[in-house]
Amino acid sequence: MTKALNKYSYGHIWNVAYPILISLIMEQLLGMTDTAFLGRVGEIELGASAIAGVYCMAIFVTGFGFGIGSQIIIARRNGEGKYRETGNIFWHGVYFLIVLAVLVIGLSEMFSPWILGLLIESDEIAAAAMSYVRWRLVGLIFAFVTVMFRAFYIGTTQTRTLTLNSIVMVLSNVLFNWILIFGKLGCPPLGIAGAAIGSTLAELVSLIFFIVYTAVRTDCRKYGLNVRIRFNWKKLKDILGISVWTMIQNFISVSTWFIFFMFVEHLGERQLAISNVIRSISGFIWVFVSAFASTCSSLVSNLIGEGHPEAVPRLIRRIIKIAYLPVAALAILFAAIPETVIGIYTDIPDIVSDAVPSLWVLCLSYVFACPALICFNAISGTGNTRTAFALEMSALVIYVVFCTAVISILKADVAVCWTAEIVYAFSMLAICASYLRSGKWKGTRI
Repeated sequence: MTKALNKYSYGHIWNVAYPILISLIMEQLLGMTDTAFLGRVGEIELGASAIAGVYCMAIFVTGFGFGIGSQIIIARRNGEGKYRETGNIFWHGVYFLIVLAVLVIGLSEMFSPWILGLLIESDEIAAAAMSYVRWRLVGLIFAFVTVMFRAFYIGTTQTRTLTLNSIVMVLSNVLFNWILIFGKLGCPPLGIAGAAIGSTLAELVSLIFFIVYTAVRTDCRKYGLNVRIRFNWKKLKDILGISVWTMIQNFISVSTWFIFFMFVEHLGERQLAISNVIRSISGFIWVFVSAFASTCSSLVSNLIGEGHPEAVPRLIRRIIKIAYLPVAALAILFAAIPETVIGIYTDIPDIVSDAVPSLWVLCLSYVFACPALICFNAISGTGNTRTAFALEMSALVIYVVFCTAVISILKADVAVCWTAEIVYAFSMLAICASYLRSGKWKGTRI
């Protein structure tokens, strides 16, 4: 076990995690750009982008969940030394996700206006949200294919590629948003629709980068990426056997967050705008947790593939320790200068001052969220995605009940509403840590 853990030292964990971290920070800047630009357009646009953003995310994470499942299998094959099989999995995932993206876009065009109109109380916010959704979901085709590139590079621990891709993507998004939201360089000002179009174009640029980089810099022969595969339904079924649970889990997880914003929207436009700002700030801390969680999933799967499941618990503890350093530092910094941080996202004075208590609550939640997400991804990395799904559903039930009671029924202050994040994170940590200690995850074959 010591020899296995020497390979997965703190330095190795960091070398795998930091490119993922940089890429996630860059991607988070996409949402930050939308929020920062629209925060200077108006409260309706700012609030609508919160709902529309979470709505689109709930749809996107179905494909992202498939990518997580594929990443787990790719990592296992990489650990086993079956490198060419990783390319086979990659191509099956690409074909499946392209079909899924086209299907989702069509269904959204038919049903999204009705769904948003039914759930959103304000007609102005509903119209603005639909304007964003219609353009943003066009980018699913690009985004879903990019998901498989991400799964391949994380699964094979070649994570530095993600950093370069994300820098290109963010710079493209800032440029496109500046032109389209405010109407620069001769373009008409499109407002919230411009934010969606800009992000979609940035997704296209990201995909082009991955294609070119992979063709030029990656050993396509080693990983079987240069092989024209024959589509195999059994192979897809095997991938879905792992991925379907992460797809459903991701969709339901984000959908419950959508429910949170629906409840807050009924409290008023000001409360919704505040929550959008807090969501964006939360995303910046979340990327640090997510980077180490993704690293944990990949390394756990690689470690088991190498035949060392007994070393998994100590690997998890190492990742939690190293993850706490940046997460705690950021949470303390944001809590110390809340108005400065909030001022990055909006220049509306009342929103800045009213959002401070919610930001303090958010920072506290990451005490539990950091180890909870890492433990959860470790369980997924063992291949027990069905169990991971069941565990998170337990935590989400607690979360939804709390949101219903505190926000919908009691109509509490927005800062109190955000304590739902503490409730969810603590529940997840208790449930996932208990399962890992039980040892029931050992022996799973994928």
